[in-house]
Formats: sequence, C-alpha cells, structure tokens
Amino acid sequence: MNCEFESQTTNHEPRISNLNKNKSMKIFKKVSNYLNQKQINQNSELEWAHIYHDSIRGKKWLEDLPLNIGRWAGNYTFFYVLNRILSDHKPKSIVELGLGESSKFISTFLDNYLHESNHLIIEHDQEWINHFSSNFDLSDRSIIKRYDLSEIQVNGKLTKAYKELIFDQDFDLYLIDGPFGNRYYSRYNIVQIANDFNPQHDFIIVFDDVHRKGDLQSFEELKNRLQEKGFKIHCKIYSGNKDVGVLATDKYRFVSSL
Repeated sequence: MNCEFESQTTNHEPRISNLNKNKSMKIFKKVSNYLNQKQINQNSELEWAHIYHDSIRGKKWLEDLPLNIGRWAGNYTFFYVLNRILSDHKPKSIVELGLGESSKFISTFLDNYLHESNHLIIEHDQEWINHFSSNFDLSDRSIIKRYDLSEIQVNGKLTKAYKELIFDQDFDLYLIDGPFGNRYYSRYNIVQIANDFNPQHDFIIVFDDVHRKGDLQSFEELKNRLQEKGFKIHCKIYSGNKDVGVLATDKYRFVSSL
C-alpha cells in the first residue's frame, strides 16, 4: 500500500500567505497613515508661514531679520506665537532656555519695540555661544549665562538638564527650547523651577517640540504641577510640522486663541 504523503507546507501555505498578507496590509496602513499625517502637518506649516509673514508686516526690523526657521530651530508656528506674545503682551522679563534663532528674534524686539524689557538666555555649549556671538550682536539687554548639563532621574527615567539652574526672580515669559531633546522628560528644568513660582505672579510659558514624547511628558507634568499649586492655567498646543505648547495664567488667557 502506498502511503499518502501529507505535506505540512502545502496544508499551511494558504494560512501563511494570509498571515503575510495581513501583516503587509497593517504595515501599508501604518505607513500610509504616517505619510498622510505628515502631509497634513506640512500643509498646516505652509499656512502658518503665510500667517507669520502677515503678522510681521509693517515691522521692517523683523522683515529684514535673517532667520533660519525650521529644522533644529523653531518652525513658523513657533515664531508666529512668539511674535504675537511679544507684540500683544510686551513681557518685561524674559528667560529663554536654549540659545538660537529665537534669541535673535527676542533681542531684535528689545532693540526696536520692547525698550523696557530684559532677556536672559541659558545655554550649556560654550562653542555654540562663541559661534553665535561671532555672527550676531545681541541687544545689550540680552544676556547669555552658561550652565553645565547634568543627568537627573525623573520618575525612574534618566534625562539631561541644566545643572543647578535656579532663578532669584519670576519672569513674565518663559521660553523653553533647550537643552536638546531627550527620550524621557526632556527639558525638565522648567518643572523644577515652577515649584518656586510666586502664586501672585502672572506668566506665559512657551514650550517647543511637544510633538516629541519626552517634551510632551515634561509639558504635561508642568501643567499638572502648576494646577496643583493653585494656578488657573490656560493651555493650548499649536500644530504645524512641529507642535508648540503654551501655558498661561488667567491674565494672559488670550494666548490660547492666537
């Protein structure tokens, strides 16, 4: 008697084919969704670019300012939000974590519009400070202070932060764009600083790159920390090809509808 050969490969081939097909469809759908979202974000960024250019019309000193917008620097969303805050609310005291294109922007406002304001910039990289300073002259009221970076632990995760960064005053505007991003709890200094905020002081916080997990973790923790301290906080995330988070006390509530 001849024995019938039962091929496991033959019997399971349709099942394997279906599994591969399902897996391929999932990958295709994931890639397709990613590309669609990327296109949506890019279209939004183009719209923000037009809005930004309209918002600085008539300010020749801004129109003539050479800015490298995007990539590592803030995007058009960021600079539109920053322009509106500086123009509409005229903060007297400004602190910026991270030296860069926004430092040029704020400093130019100080020389042309915010004549009673002061601007403190925190940066860790001396080589970058030297390079930046050799190419751009900041306002006399824009001061750079260098702080080393250290590794800290936040909720069991390691992240980089400015070492022993403490302020002896409250600021009207906090601009968070440094140090460079981390996988978890990025730019966490502002959360630590918020522990010492004066409950009677009004402020705006602009937190760049909150589309990234680490930055969004710190942004959300900052919002929660402020609410726990009794601040009435208005929150808004502005989205282009990158996301910019804004937190403000009630006095500055209109920054959530720019």
